[in-house]
Amino acid sequence: MAASPTERGPEPPGGKRRPHGMLKLYYGLPDPSGEALGPGRGELGGPTDINGPHFDPEVFLTKLRKECPLAQLMDCETDMVKQIRALDSDMQTLVYENYNKFISATDTIRKMKNDFKKMEDEMDCLAANMAVITEFSASISSTLQDQHEQITKLSGVHALLRKLQFLFELPARLTKCVELEAYAQAVRYYSKARSILHQYRHMPSFQGIQDDCQKIMADLAQKLREKFRDGGSGAKDLAECVELLLQLGEPAEELCDEFLSHARSRLEAELQVLEAELGEGQPQGISGPPTDILEFTDRGCNSFVSNMCLVIASYQELFVSREGAEGIAHMARDKLVAFVDGLMERYFALVERRIQLERGVGDNSLLVRALDRFHRRLQALAKLLPASRAAAEGTEIVVRAAKERIHQYLQALQSFYMDCLTDVRQSLAAPRLMGKDSPNLAELLSTISASILNQIKSVLTYVHLFTAKDITFSNKPYFKGEFCSQGVREGLIVSFIKSICQTARQFCESAGDKGGSTPPALLLLLSRLCLDYETSTISYILTLTDEQFLVQDHSPVTPVTGLCAEAREAAQKLLNHYVKVQGLIISQMLRKSVETRDWITTIEPRNVRAVMKRVVEDATSIDVQVGLLYEEGVRKAQSSDSSKRTFSVYSSSRQQSRYAPSYTPSAPMDTNLLSNIQKLFSERIDIFSPAEFNKVSVLTGIIKISLKTFLECVRLRTFGRFGLQQIQVDCYYLQLYLWRFVSDENLVHFLLDEIVGSTAHRCLDPVPMEQSVIEVICERG
Repeated sequence: MAASPTERGPEPPGGKRRPHGMLKLYYGLPDPSGEALGPGRGELGGPTDINGPHFDPEVFLTKLRKECPLAQLMDCETDMVKQIRALDSDMQTLVYENYNKFISATDTIRKMKNDFKKMEDEMDCLAANMAVITEFSASISSTLQDQHEQITKLSGVHALLRKLQFLFELPARLTKCVELEAYAQAVRYYSKARSILHQYRHMPSFQGIQDDCQKIMADLAQKLREKFRDGGSGAKDLAECVELLLQLGEPAEELCDEFLSHARSRLEAELQVLEAELGEGQPQGISGPPTDILEFTDRGCNSFVSNMCLVIASYQELFVSREGAEGIAHMARDKLVAFVDGLMERYFALVERRIQLERGVGDNSLLVRALDRFHRRLQALAKLLPASRAAAEGTEIVVRAAKERIHQYLQALQSFYMDCLTDVRQSLAAPRLMGKDSPNLAELLSTISASILNQIKSVLTYVHLFTAKDITFSNKPYFKGEFCSQGVREGLIVSFIKSICQTARQFCESAGDKGGSTPPALLLLLSRLCLDYETSTISYILTLTDEQFLVQDHSPVTPVTGLCAEAREAAQKLLNHYVKVQGLIISQMLRKSVETRDWITTIEPRNVRAVMKRVVEDATSIDVQVGLLYEEGVRKAQSSDSSKRTFSVYSSSRQQSRYAPSYTPSAPMDTNLLSNIQKLFSERIDIFSPAEFNKVSVLTGIIKISLKTFLECVRLRTFGRFGLQQIQVDCYYLQLYLWRFVSDENLVHFLLDEIVGSTAHRCLDPVPMEQSVIEVICERG
């Protein structure tokens, strides 16, 4: 027994072994407590092992006296005294703690003695009774020993007679059951006797019974078939009919076909009702279905699809999952799948026809809810019949409906855009009332931009319903990936932006086509619209789309930079075409003014021609128009005398004296030579160079085209003295005003010099007008 916790140390010899000491003793392991005793501890289990069963105190003391010095002996004595005291203390503690248990155990033992005494008396009485019973049983067995075999034989004969009685009464029993419509009981009777009647059919009596039973059961089978064909029978009655018919040996395949045939007639009637709702047979002039798509879908799901699910469940319960139907389950399942797929294909065709009637491009919440209910109900059907293709085909219908809806919204956006352009054209072409200004292009641009952007946002809101969290098909892989990336982003937004650019490019076609009748202001407005799309709108729209439709598809998409480049290209083409159209308008006036005048016999000029004033007015009007949409632009440094520059009648020869000091007007060949030499050193002018996106560049391009046309027209005419002087006056007037509109005034000066010089070369009497006279005429004009 171990020492108490307060006195516990290395366990000395004579101490109580701890519980795990027994295990160490059994396995022969060393005991730490024994090792602590030093040399006084003997071999384990020997006479010197104080904890062993063979301990000898004399041997132990003799060994200690021989091996240990006095000090160690004193220590050993002290340890033993401590352990003895600890053991005494532990013993007293155990006695105190278990005193009540000892008293209770004593009472229990005393009570057990009394109980066992009563039990012994009862057992003696039971043994006596068992002996009497054994004696009585032996007496009965000896008495009935002779009659046992006879009783067994009579019992067998009695059972056989009961069976024969059942067989002879079987036709009457079957008839009675049929009259009471207890068909299940009749089938059970017949099933029990059928094998016996078949086995003994060679006996005339049994043959008669069998014939009567077969006739009765044939009539019963006919009644069961009639009940099976009855469409008003419930599911429980049908199940009972099929079960009984199968027990009677009816072919399972025929029963399957007959069941599906009856179900087909009911389901086809419901399909015909849906076909009638699609508006077939309506009078001409009445368009559109009588009900909305949500009501149509609810009616189809609640009638046709629900009944189809009931048919599937009933059929599987009867022919597939029924106990004992393992042999026909595969055949029955194949027939059911073919039946369901055939009818569902017709139903899907009706649904798609109804979806195609949804042409409205407003809120499509009804369509999405209808598709959601359609998809939900098909999922229930798929759980009943996983082998059917109906669920997959239904999902494809939803996907096609979403794609078609995106296409419709794209067409609606394109139509809206064309309507906006039509409104702009009408605003530009409408006659102005007195006191009212012409429409402001900046306001028109702001209106059309805001309208298109708002329409795009509305369409994105409508399309976003397809990916709402409460829509069951939104978790399909298509609606998480391809619908968002290839459908909405690429098929709707990117395609619409490309159509805007394509429509803009179509306005740049040559005269006589669509572009020929396009108002120049519309070209300018569309150019600025495309430029705004390139700078900010495209990025904003695509960012908005990506935020609303979290694309999980990694298929390639059109980059923003590509769309921006396409929009900028369209803007550049529109602006170039605007410059060309406006230049041609002014050029047409100048050409007619040159070609319709007799320049040889014209009178001496007294004022500036009206067409020149009109050119300046048109240039000023264009300057104002372009300034509403584009910035000013950069001009080159202007000289202080730009409006007072004079022209020589000889092309580009203001420094003529440097080349020909003895030049006279009678030397045209020398003048042409000097003009051509001067052109070699002058900067080449690109008349049809692309315009930059600013007002100065646009006006420069228009004026270049106009003056170049004026120059070419002059080169085709012959002039007299006054014709030359009129051209001088006109060019000086143009120079007074046009230099303000261009980026480089030297360009205007050069072209006007060319016009005056070409006129002088084509003049029969090249006598120029005095500069002072020209100035007076222009100031007066």
